Amino acid sequence: MKVYEALAAGFAREGVGVVYGLMGDANMKWLNAISASGIQVVNVRHEGAGLAMADGEARASGRVGVCTTTSGPGTSQLATTMLVASRARTPLVAFCGDVERGATDEPQYLDQKRFAEATEAGFVRLERGEDALRVVSDAFLLATSESRPVILSAPLDVQNLEVDLDSDDYVPARERRDPWPLAPHAAAIAAAAALIEESERIIIVAGRGAADAEPEIARLADKTGALLATSLLAKGFAADDPFNIGIVGLYATRTAIQLCQEADLVIGIGASLNTYTTEQGYLFPDAAFILADTKSDPVLWDGRAPDAVLRADAALAAEALLAAVSERSGRQGFRTDETRALIADADDDRSPVELDEGTVDPREVCRSVDRLVPGDFGLVLGSGHQTRFPTMILRRPRPFVIAQHHFGCIGQALTTGIGASFARGKAPVFTLEGDAGFMMHLAEFDTAVRYGVPILVIVMNDEAIGAEYQKSKATGLDESLTLIPAPDLGLVARALGGDGKLARSIAEVEAGLADFISAPRPYVLDVRISRTVLSIPYRRLWNGEDV
Repeated sequence: MKVYEALAAGFAREGVGVVYGLMGDANMKWLNAISASGIQVVNVRHEGAGLAMADGEARASGRVGVCTTTSGPGTSQLATTMLVASRARTPLVAFCGDVERGATDEPQYLDQKRFAEATEAGFVRLERGEDALRVVSDAFLLATSESRPVILSAPLDVQNLEVDLDSDDYVPARERRDPWPLAPHAAAIAAAAALIEESERIIIVAGRGAADAEPEIARLADKTGALLATSLLAKGFAADDPFNIGIVGLYATRTAIQLCQEADLVIGIGASLNTYTTEQGYLFPDAAFILADTKSDPVLWDGRAPDAVLRADAALAAEALLAAVSERSGRQGFRTDETRALIADADDDRSPVELDEGTVDPREVCRSVDRLVPGDFGLVLGSGHQTRFPTMILRRPRPFVIAQHHFGCIGQALTTGIGASFARGKAPVFTLEGDAGFMMHLAEFDTAVRYGVPILVIVMNDEAIGAEYQKSKATGLDESLTLIPAPDLGLVARALGGDGKLARSIAEVEAGLADFISAPRPYVLDVRISRTVLSIPYRRLWNGEDV
């Protein structure tokens, strides 16, 4: 067989179902072999968008996402989204074809290893045809063991070699990994249990690393009288627990902040307790800290060691602590009727604001969305000022919530949402994104249309670069430089073969939501929001308000 056929066979043996990407000289034969093996090829309009779709699939499913590019400019198009995926610690493999070995004078030459280093990705290089099966397994092993994106670099001359390989000899990465989750050390359990024994007001902060440990963590919280909280990336974890105070950090409610400041012990499980989650320690002025994570030598926001560390799988750590403190069952701690009532009433900034003419209050938009969009629809949040509203207001439990805040870039929600839909058999997904972010990858709405992806894009449209508008206004700069008039994006969606509406009232917002829910399909709801409404995080950051 040809090397490109062996490479494709390796991807098939890894159980890959979809590959996102754009064809070029250096990956076209591999893509033909991929398609022949039964793997679906999703043709995108921009390579970076294909990587975002692979990121979305991986984060919504837990599987390794896969994308592909050709050499040179095809690979370099991945830069921004590769940094997003790297910092999100998303396991994915990017198959990047390359020019022939040594062809540094080729127009499409790029040092792909240095590119991988610059984008904080892993790197595996195919140098010999006989290594084709092994390097695929190596790439998937690196992606899963280090939880990061990996570039598999395949020079064109090596791809075209004839080799005597048998795909039955392929060893999938999952068979090379230690099958047993990391268990906590007995001494570490004892040290952590001792801290729990002497504490009365405990908060457990679950991060994305605790995604599969919700039952165990919920039982531990109930046993110790602890409140539950989450990092931003774990939004939606145990969302229906009445003692869950939601996100801690800048996005915390005022009630959550007050409760955090009363804590005498914080247990971080699968969460880093970094400067964002703790607000540089301000949230927990009098607390001791336990960290349970698979990382070696985890540290707190200020670089010091926690009071106790359990290097372990999240579920096993929670189970071990639960067993160690079982004799203290029934402790009330934070779990009182008064606290439950405070948490239930914590929502919402309802301060009156005079709205711009022909616009709606973004807070009311989010309340309508949370109330009307069914709970089995997955959610992807974009970045920018507008996303502060849904991040704080949306509370309904969902199969997944993906917050695309990594690398501080906009323009990731639509593309991530497409991949997240594919991850669940093209189940309905909705995203909230700003107008500037949506317009960055408008062409990928065509991709959603071509593949019939049931995705609702709620464009929170302030006809501006919203974050910079608010910052300019707060610092005395010329906010008019941030304004970018937008066309009717519902009409644009229809021109691209999808559907959509323009909404300038809450009634029109709710009508648009109902329209999509009745028949999920590629749909853009262009909601014109008022620039006069400032989010709570921005009121804290730029106005110094204690809200």
